[in-house]
Amino acid sequence: MTHVTVGELAEISGVTVRTLHHYDEIGLLVPSARTAAGYRQYDDADIDRLQAILTYRELGLGLDEISAAVDSPEDSVGVLRLARRRLGHRMAKLQAIARSLDDAIADGGRTTPMTPEEKLSVFGDFDPEAHEEEARERWGGTEAFAESTRRTSNYTKADWEAMDAEVSAIYEEFMSLKRLGIDPAAPEAAEVVAKHRDHISRWFYDCSPEIHAGLGQMYVADERFAENIDRAGEGLARYMADAIEAAYSE
Repeated sequence: MTHVTVGELAEISGVTVRTLHHYDEIGLLVPSARTAAGYRQYDDADIDRLQAILTYRELGLGLDEISAAVDSPEDSVGVLRLARRRLGHRMAKLQAIARSLDDAIADGGRTTPMTPEEKLSVFGDFDPEAHEEEARERWGGTEAFAESTRRTSNYTKADWEAMDAEVSAIYEEFMSLKRLGIDPAAPEAAEVVAKHRDHISRWFYDCSPEIHAGLGQMYVADERFAENIDRAGEGLARYMADAIEAAYSE
């Protein structure tokens, strides 16, 4: 029987060593063996279990839900139904984005400003342009502001919808952790913080840890941002702020 170390398992699975340690501590993935020195060793069955865990996590399930699915086959159907409902919501958003992309392709790929109705469909009653002047006053002289302005000036409705779908999925990941009572300083939260930072860098500007930490503080210091974020779930802004702070406190 082949065994791999925690470092080797992290490398082949893409999961951090810290997360694997946490999974062991909570009983979600306990290694089948340990060396005489106490080092974790994982066999083929452990690797198969991790694969199942990662699959469920990709479906947006929380750790308690994943544990129920992998430990109790009789409960897995209910868990899968829950995952299917969540996927349905995500698919509906993606289908809306696909329709917008089709419209853009039919229009020759031209980047035209969104109409008020289109802005409402993407942002609801939160209009980013309403805060543009304040943003210019705060950060107008920064490279990040210039880069964000340059990128977003060419975004189509399809681009904004794709961005919104992505950040909504990240918000849902944070909320899933919050509902499960996961500490904002836990490894799972740190992984979502990294996703959020990558999201900002991909869509707006190169988001350094320092900038990200500052944004986390602003999410709770500015009630307008807090109110907008909390539409995805009560207390989300505070949870995100705490998770971002914890991620960069080490």
